[in-house]
Amino acid sequence: MKIKSMQELEVHRKKVLLRLDINSPIDPKTKKIVNDNRIRKSLPTLEYLIEQEAAVAIIAHQGDTLDYQNLIPLQEQAERLSELLGREVAYIDDVCGPAAQDAVRQLKPGELVILGNVRYLTEEVSSFENSVPLEAPEMTDTWIVRSLAPLFDAYINDAFAAAHRNAPSMVAFQEVLPSAAGSLFFDEVSALAKVMDAPPRPAVFLLGGAKISDAFGMMEQVLSNGSADTILTVGVTGLVFLLADGYSLGSGVDEFLKKRGLDAFIEPARKYLADYPDRIRYPEDLAYEGKDGSRAEISVDSDSLPQGLFPDIGSRTVKAYKAVIAEAGTIFVNGPAGVFEEPKWENGTRDLWRAIADAPGYSVVGGGDSVSATSRFTDPKKMSYICTAGGAMVRFLSGKRLPLIAAMERASEQEQAGTGPYAT
Repeated sequence: MKIKSMQELEVHRKKVLLRLDINSPIDPKTKKIVNDNRIRKSLPTLEYLIEQEAAVAIIAHQGDTLDYQNLIPLQEQAERLSELLGREVAYIDDVCGPAAQDAVRQLKPGELVILGNVRYLTEEVSSFENSVPLEAPEMTDTWIVRSLAPLFDAYINDAFAAAHRNAPSMVAFQEVLPSAAGSLFFDEVSALAKVMDAPPRPAVFLLGGAKISDAFGMMEQVLSNGSADTILTVGVTGLVFLLADGYSLGSGVDEFLKKRGLDAFIEPARKYLADYPDRIRYPEDLAYEGKDGSRAEISVDSDSLPQGLFPDIGSRTVKAYKAVIAEAGTIFVNGPAGVFEEPKWENGTRDLWRAIADAPGYSVVGGGDSVSATSRFTDPKKMSYICTAGGAMVRFLSGKRLPLIAAMERASEQEQAGTGPYAT
């Protein structure tokens, strides 16, 4: 990728518009942040800009129309950053209106402010992106770009976790401002590229969770190009592969999948098993709720499988998977093994995550639930890299071109050609 880094951009005592992804998991009751991984990952870029005495206005999002319960102000993010940086990060609950513009004009060198949640704007939400597909040059007419771009000398994007979003705050400022990427952007791309292009062997992918579209989104790519030597399936992904290979898991699982449209993945799973024999493994045993309400386990070969759900994998599967993980040169993780939030069903995720943390191989953990499980069951520092991205990570590993990467590469091309915001 030919993308300019922020160290190559003139930002000393300049006004910089910084796009971060500090979208954080929120407690549904208290509406407070429960994991600040993305906030902490933004610190190196912010510290560099502070050293450069840049006047920095941060734009970011929290929640969306697809997760409206998390669509809240960025006040707590500003408070967390103030604590972590040891200096005030102001907050104004206005995205790009008169109050936000006044706050930017008044910024002095070395000062920072977070502007309002960009998802308060229609043009920034996913439903708009899906209904009104726009190219980046067309987005220069959006309110956020028209209102903010004239106030800044440069634009830096360090929001790789939102790299799959074709939104004005992500891809349009590059059309009108000298632009570069922050340090986290390059860290994320480097870690994922290592998994894709030159993983130490054998390369093991542990794919699970309930959002199985993520697992299936990358599976064909990593199997066909040889990035993955072995795929260990858990969670709902594991159940789908069991069904694809002819196992009957009872009406409870069948109804669960059908109700959510996940039965559509059974046929692709069957094809992967046929095309890539011996490279995909599924659970040998499963956990379920016994008659007395306690945890019980049963082999998938049993003729008397219960008719309910299976919220975790069994101990035999954990033992078998741990042996594979211990020998792996690379371990990529996306999706927990079960409903780990409930103590009764945490065993699979807990034991596998600890095995990954102790394994000598290069480990990359991605996806919100996987990151939360890492913090809950292990020392995150024992993982080689914890990725902030979810959807962007999946699309990157699926070999799809990300809108942010395209926009940043276009900005570099414009600079080399002396066109766009670099025209003299």
